[in-house]
Amino acid sequence: MLKEIHSARLVKGQDLNHHGTLFAGRIAEWFTESCFLAVSRFTGTPENIVCVKIHGLTFSRPAQSGDTIEIVTRVIKTGTTSLTVSSEVFINDDGTSVVKGFATFVTVDGDGKPYAHGLDLPAEYIRQFRELHEEALALQK
Repeated sequence: MLKEIHSARLVKGQDLNHHGTLFAGRIAEWFTESCFLAVSRFTGTPENIVCVKIHGLTFSRPAQSGDTIEIVTRVIKTGTTSLTVSSEVFINDDGTSVVKGFATFVTVDGDGKPYAHGLDLPAEYIRQFRELHEEALALQK
């Protein structure tokens, strides 16, 4: 089933860096986890998915302790063995994305060898998210 994944987090003291803002490594962890959840839901086989690349996380504004984070994630491109996911992070229901990026996952068998997953995105879905799909295609070049 193809759905956006919405994950929410509360920024706490243990999530902060030495500047008192959300540690980039923590948001990268949350980002990757959300991307994994989107791929897992799409494939239905979370045990056969591995992350192979995180593409250009771009940070435009820091989060503070007490802020709420919402991560919106969707599968945006399928390859033979790969699935690319787009994710955006929002702070406190602002509506402005403060972190954007993509992650690519590969389906693997029990021996860790990639296999063709046989999944495609519906044409209407690709049209709806054309800009993100084109960005994902450009990542492969």
